Amino acid sequence: MTNNNRNIVLFSILTLSLALLLLLNISLGSVSIPIKDVFNSLTGGNSSKETWDYIIINYRLPKAIVAIQVGMGLSISGLLMQTLFRNPLAGPDVLGLSSGASLGVAIIVLGAAFLPIGLSSILLSSYGIILASSLGSFLVLLAVLAVSQRLRDTMAILIVGLMFASLTSAIVGTLTYFSTAEQLQKFTFWSMGNLGNLSWPSIVTLSICVAIGLLLSLVSIKPLNALLLGENYARSLGMNYKRTRLIIIFATSILAGSITAYAGPIAFIGLAVPHIAKLVFQTSNHTILFWSTLLLGAIIMLICDSISQLPGSDLTLPINAVTSIFGAPIVIWLLIRKRKMMN
Repeated sequence: MTNNNRNIVLFSILTLSLALLLLLNISLGSVSIPIKDVFNSLTGGNSSKETWDYIIINYRLPKAIVAIQVGMGLSISGLLMQTLFRNPLAGPDVLGLSSGASLGVAIIVLGAAFLPIGLSSILLSSYGIILASSLGSFLVLLAVLAVSQRLRDTMAILIVGLMFASLTSAIVGTLTYFSTAEQLQKFTFWSMGNLGNLSWPSIVTLSICVAIGLLLSLVSIKPLNALLLGENYARSLGMNYKRTRLIIIFATSILAGSITAYAGPIAFIGLAVPHIAKLVFQTSNHTILFWSTLLLGAIIMLICDSISQLPGSDLTLPINAVTSIFGAPIVIWLLIRKRKMMN
């Protein structure tokens, strides 16, 4: 089988798997809904029970859409960062955007005691937390973009991003030290990630942000392939390296920043999915990696969300815990398997 035929087969399998996992994810939960009824409800028909239609449209479908967007956005942003910095350990949080979002939320949640009662009640609402997270991420983005205009060395930008993350983490730690148990609990719940608390207008806003980020990533595919051989080689091909770097950083910022603002910080996905795509498709061509990472990110996020629901139970696990527990062993196994195949 040629590589092209193999890729077509793999993409077909991933697309079919994504569709089936979407139906399965919606069917699972404290109330089990047959997949046939889920399919009928999504295609404009009616399920066997009216209450099932209400649960599907108002609760489970929005959460599944958010899971797909989170998986796609974080996976692609991880791929961009790993290629730009030529570092397999780089992820979407490497620029300090997630830490900036956490700082914004921490100031609102942990510093609520220092705010007027009327103002604190508004800021502690779901929209207030989203606004605080977005603002924190945006301020870090501005700082990173300002630094990137002054530094030619890409690795220096990586170090600056890590320093921003360290600084914001230190401020969050200080706020945590002086906070009450109730404030700490609320901040801890946010930091565990949540896919199911978004209204349809919020999902539309998130979708627009993710679409812009993915579009910027898509137009960067050719420069990303050139960057695999180094900055000097990319420049020799006539690529405007500074502009390309700015587009990649901006795309990552939109993806990671908006997702963190709406769903909280989600671990593992951005770091590991690009590696899984490279191991499955055995290529470094970003034309293939972009779409494979997109599909695998959505698939893995749906699997993790399905596991976190603890089907048949009223309890749910934190999505962050599931992504790490489920994902880390898979990456380790794939890397060991690749090593054995090379020997």
